[in-house]
Amino acid sequence: MKKMKSVLILVLFFTTLFSFAQQAPTQKIKISGKVIEKISKQPLEYATITFLNPNNPKPVAGGITNPKGEFDIEVIPGVYDINIEFISFKVNEIKQKNLQVNTSLGLISLEEDANQLNEVIIRSEKTTVEIKLDKKVYNVGNDLMVKGGTVSDVLDNIPSVAVDIEGNISLRGNDNVRVLIDGRPSNAINIAEALRLIPADAIEKVEVITNPSARYDAEGGGGLLNIILKKGKNRGLNGTFIGSAGYPENNGLSGTLNYKSDNFNLFTTQGYNKRNSPGNALTNTNYLNADNTINNIVNETRENDRFSKGYNGNFGIELFLNETTAWTNTFNYRKNNGDNRDNVFQNYFEADNTFDYTRNRINLENSDSENVEFATNFTKKFKKEGHKLTLDGSFSTSKDLEIAVITDRATNTAKVKFDNTLNNQSQSRNLLQMDYVLPIGEGGQFEAGYRGDFSELLTDYQVENDGLINKNFTNTLEYKEKVNAVYTQYGMKINKFSVLVGLRFEDSNININQLATNDFNTKKYNNFFPSAFFTYEISDKSSASVSYSRRIQRPRGRMLNPFSNLSSNINIFVGNPDLDPAFSDAIDFGYIKRWDKLTFNTSLYVNKTTDVFQFARRESGDFVNGIPITISSPINLATEYRAGFEFTLNYSPYKWWKLNGNFNFFRNETQGDFVYTDFNNKIITQNFDNIATSWFTRITSKVSLPYKIDWQTNATYNGAEKSAQGNRLGVFSANLAFSKDIMKDKGTLSFNISDVFNSRKRMMETNLPGFANSYGEMQWRVRQFSLSFTYRFNKPKNEKEKQPKKLQNDNEGDYQG
Repeated sequence: MKKMKSVLILVLFFTTLFSFAQQAPTQKIKISGKVIEKISKQPLEYATITFLNPNNPKPVAGGITNPKGEFDIEVIPGVYDINIEFISFKVNEIKQKNLQVNTSLGLISLEEDANQLNEVIIRSEKTTVEIKLDKKVYNVGNDLMVKGGTVSDVLDNIPSVAVDIEGNISLRGNDNVRVLIDGRPSNAINIAEALRLIPADAIEKVEVITNPSARYDAEGGGGLLNIILKKGKNRGLNGTFIGSAGYPENNGLSGTLNYKSDNFNLFTTQGYNKRNSPGNALTNTNYLNADNTINNIVNETRENDRFSKGYNGNFGIELFLNETTAWTNTFNYRKNNGDNRDNVFQNYFEADNTFDYTRNRINLENSDSENVEFATNFTKKFKKEGHKLTLDGSFSTSKDLEIAVITDRATNTAKVKFDNTLNNQSQSRNLLQMDYVLPIGEGGQFEAGYRGDFSELLTDYQVENDGLINKNFTNTLEYKEKVNAVYTQYGMKINKFSVLVGLRFEDSNININQLATNDFNTKKYNNFFPSAFFTYEISDKSSASVSYSRRIQRPRGRMLNPFSNLSSNINIFVGNPDLDPAFSDAIDFGYIKRWDKLTFNTSLYVNKTTDVFQFARRESGDFVNGIPITISSPINLATEYRAGFEFTLNYSPYKWWKLNGNFNFFRNETQGDFVYTDFNNKIITQNFDNIATSWFTRITSKVSLPYKIDWQTNATYNGAEKSAQGNRLGVFSANLAFSKDIMKDKGTLSFNISDVFNSRKRMMETNLPGFANSYGEMQWRVRQFSLSFTYRFNKPKNEKEKQPKKLQNDNEGDYQG
């Protein structure tokens, strides 16, 4: 009886203990891993991981991967079937996995499903702008505004970026911007013209990097723009063709083709365009006496007709030598022919506004440019994830030839004057680069590399006046630049805190030789460029960062050449061959917050630039029919302080409506004096101390209407800005576009209007006491209408493609949260 009683007590005890254990909360475990694409080994963002009960196949837990392809999911200990899925890829199933403790599933490879690639159309397209803490990534494919357009049109629709009417690019109000194409500096002599030649459809995306790390070239105090061209990622043969027509004349045909197999990837982009970009300008000037009373008046108007025919093409092959080694070779060729008719009228008035006479200068210019480049990339990945070596080379030649005939007539004389100008430029550029990445421990990474950039530019500029060489405007400028750089940086991540510190050393050897005057100038300098980035992940939805970098801006091209064009004989731009480089120290505080329908990104930034470039206007001492000639030239001033803040919003209130907004406010303070000796051998001091504030905003709205019609609108406003010698007035502009899918989504018709209100003009007020005050407007291109047709084969319109291969310069984001 006692034994039976003891057994009953034991049974009751274990039953109670078991019941308590069932009722007590179970400690969850963490299951982690990384999802990659099988062939390229690149991470897959937004892959889905689902845990299912084997006995009752319903989802128990799950999650998605982050931009690095990683996941970290909490589950109750047990046995699970695990499904790993990604759009257009075969499902990877792990059956009957016993999970009792924190477990890493390691690398999980997914393979493309060829059937899905050819049959599935996915309407949930990627957002136009991806906001990350260290950069903004602009996906070009979904932007209706740029259909049938060029790279310049693309850049002008990007948050934080502005392209002025002459094609000059600024980032957050700072025009000291470095433009990269596929991670390499543009090899064109005239970057603004080259960007107008590359069709928008050739671009996959643009990365906006406001504060680059030591891994990047130190050039560009205002930041970097990295234009990534399409190379094709889908298996088999697929492609896209776009035909466009517009008014004023804007006709083009472009296409991308791609063929990918297990062993290689062939890709090409071809584009041809024929355009007319009519523009206009005016400059109304009151020339003053010493007491600031009006001496005489000149009102100058200008009409431009710019015709161009351009071809842009590339061919490339990516060889998958084995699972860890890839070798890519690309050949790029660009050619452009243009005619520019510049018709200038100058109306002369007496001080009391009595008309005197009219002068007409007609500048007929023919231009021809050609650029050839061969680029190669070798990437070797080692056994450890993230351990790799990349070797890059780029070799290019460029030629630009401009010939102009200027006819000068005046109503107060029968004499007709003829000027001829020739601007012949040739450039060679060779770039060599090596980068090595070594993961260390948990969350650590070491990087080191070398970069050699060697370029030569020869500019032969000649002016003839009535058949005689004008030695005051004729010169041959030889510019040679050799920059050798080494860098190293280390990054690590501990829990929610990330740090990336680096140091770059650049040795510069520059020769600026004016061969006509035997003036030889050599500038040698070497500098260290440190950088540091600190990031804290406040939560899964928000992060904060602070970063620092030191940058350089080297003067080049037109800034150095003391001889320029003569389209106006009274307002002349003259380069300064004695310009020194400007150095910038930049600090950036960033914060990003994500909600279900809204992403908010903001930053506060401070830049200090020494020896900053400034354009100064002065009297030359020469006169044309009694009118003084004004010279505008770049100079080095002492210091510029720039501070500002910006924020960017991505908001999708409904599935059919997406809004992107960007606002930037900045304050500029310049400190320095311009001292020069005038034509009377008198020392003149101009005080350039100036404080100016300005702002910039852009909002883009995209609405999906019934019947597969999309409607996109954007509006931009550049606020007024004060300078030491005048003011730049505010400018508003707007663009409008519609598109409709046809032919079972294989085709798309798009119609857009660029500069709807024909208001995109640069407006300037200049005040030079005792000399002149003026008001000027310039419109590079008038309002334009365009219609384009896009056809795709074996390539769904909004297919969620896998992550593209990272560029050689795209590793810092690993530490930016």
